[in-house]
Amino acid sequence: MRYLLVYIFALLSVSSFSQEEDTEKQAALTLKKANNFVYEGNENAVNDDFVLAEMAYRQALSEQTSSVAGAYNLGTSYINEGSYTEALYRLLQATKNATSKEEKHIAFHNIGNILMKENKCQEAVDAYKNALRNNPADNETRYNLGLAKECAEQQKDDPKDDNKDDEKKDQDQDQNQDENKENEDKKDQDEGDKKEDNKDQGDQDKKDGDDEKDDEGKPKEDNKDQGKGDDQKKEPQDQQPQPGQLSPQQVKNLLEAMNNQEQKVQEKMNAEKQQGVKVETDKDW
Repeated sequence: MRYLLVYIFALLSVSSFSQEEDTEKQAALTLKKANNFVYEGNENAVNDDFVLAEMAYRQALSEQTSSVAGAYNLGTSYINEGSYTEALYRLLQATKNATSKEEKHIAFHNIGNILMKENKCQEAVDAYKNALRNNPADNETRYNLGLAKECAEQQKDDPKDDNKDDEKKDQDQDQNQDENKENEDKKDQDEGDKKEDNKDQGDQDKKDGDDEKDDEGKPKEDNKDQGKGDDQKKEPQDQQPQPGQLSPQQVKNLLEAMNNQEQKVQEKMNAEKQQGVKVETDKDW
């Protein structure tokens, strides 16, 4: 039984050693691939081919995210292109993954240079100090630290210099707000003019409608027709007789003559009634 346990333990030990060996081989292979991409990126950077260099460095970090050389060289490439935000990100990544003081020193040194370009002097002072902690003998870093301190002191004395970037951003923001306000005012003015035009048009239409009505509120068109009817009634009195027709005066004279004739007949009949009239009877068969 004891031999069996020893045999099983030996098998487990061999298996664990084999897995560790495979892991080490895989890590070594990954490191080799990452370094190859770094070398490729360096060659492209020397030839001023930023696009291919950036691609190679990114592939190196894809193979090994802790590649200090990949992050540092990618950050340096961004500095040369003026992309300082991306450069800072990659250099900070290099400082976190750095395993030697020299790697940390050069990364913090370049971080300080970027911050000085962005006029962030106090932050640059801190970066140069971190660089000197890892390499106190670097005179260039010490010199840059002195410049950064002078710049930071000037910014303390003159807050405007310390906030130049913030002021520029505020100015741009104010300018954008003014432009937006101007556009809104113009839009409101256009809408106001449009409403005013519509109001004037409505008032004109209302005025036209009122002009077409009489004092009683009835449409004048009806009054026109009514007036026209009155004119038609009056028209026969003013009109001249047409050929073959009696004039109004002739009709009047004729009516008076008929009335006179009828009156004479009536008077004659009345006289005969007074004298008596002989009545003829029917024959009696």
